[in-house]
Amino acid sequence: MARIKAAVIFGGVSSEHELSLASAVDVIESIPAEKYEVICIGITKKGRWLFFPGGTEEIADGSWEMNPDCTSAVISPDPIHKGILTIENGEVSLKRIDVVFPLLHGKFGADGSIQGLLDMAGIPYVGCGLLASASCMDKSHIHMILDDYNIKTAAWRLITQREINDLDSMCETIAGELGFPLKAKPANCGSSVGCSRADNVEELEAAVKTAFSHDNKVVVERFIEGRELVTAVYGYDSPVCSYVGEILSTNGHINSKETFAVDGGELKIPADMDDDTISRIRRTAVDAYKALGCKGMARVDFFMDANGELYLNKIAAMPAFSKDAIYPQLMEHMGTDLPELIDLLCEQAVENAERTY
Repeated sequence: MARIKAAVIFGGVSSEHELSLASAVDVIESIPAEKYEVICIGITKKGRWLFFPGGTEEIADGSWEMNPDCTSAVISPDPIHKGILTIENGEVSLKRIDVVFPLLHGKFGADGSIQGLLDMAGIPYVGCGLLASASCMDKSHIHMILDDYNIKTAAWRLITQREINDLDSMCETIAGELGFPLKAKPANCGSSVGCSRADNVEELEAAVKTAFSHDNKVVVERFIEGRELVTAVYGYDSPVCSYVGEILSTNGHINSKETFAVDGGELKIPADMDDDTISRIRRTAVDAYKALGCKGMARVDFFMDANGELYLNKIAAMPAFSKDAIYPQLMEHMGTDLPELIDLLCEQAVENAERTY
């Protein structure tokens, strides 16, 4: 029986290029080799698409694009091709693919760009579609949609580039409405890129200017002090939420086999809280997933303040996928290890495409 041809697309022009490479290494090494034939497509930081025939060690150290056997490649938008066109010495060849696992974190990857191309091409792919990806990337859209569904987020305001000439008065107004501390974020970047905390108007103006250096829209939110909680949601028609994890400060004394290292802290699975609170968080995560139109998978994160008030923080439509990333760890705690998870997501993507295309 012929193996399923799975294309892994990695790299990209966003600030999260290296994170994408790390995800690609573990996905390629973990995908069941007896079932899948992996076709690697890398995108350089300058935006060049290359078919990469080398090993994961070259992806890991970033030297993959220097491999002499790399050739120019593009996904054909023509659905009759259903594959990748490679170009070498003026000759064009078609490599058909059955499913794509896109691992392009950040702009031009997690924002619906690659999803729209794959929809045009009629090729199944893992993860959220164009509209959900774009909405999850744009922090102002997440706020607007979740506000409409009565899913609580931090109080917020939007500043557009057209309003930058009145920035001082806008910051005064926002400070009066929301109070301090505040956080300014580029609307369309990775979760921590260009983000700054502000404790007074002068700091807020500086934070907004920093955020504007990354995007033409800036979201200002009330800073929520509290517990940082994470969930993994997966599925299509009847999505399911994982156990709730908590990112804990590395200053604490944590010694548990259920605790894993993550950026900025350690991940405790499951979080220490009562069953009713856990059920509320999992239910809200699924409700938000549905409200945004997510499919396949998404990471849904929350803050919980000292009064037990729950605030949805973000939804990552294309979460990091290295072995030590949060989404795979949450799923492993549910009994689905990385090879099984990759297989499950690819199978579901193909099944969904058969109903959609």
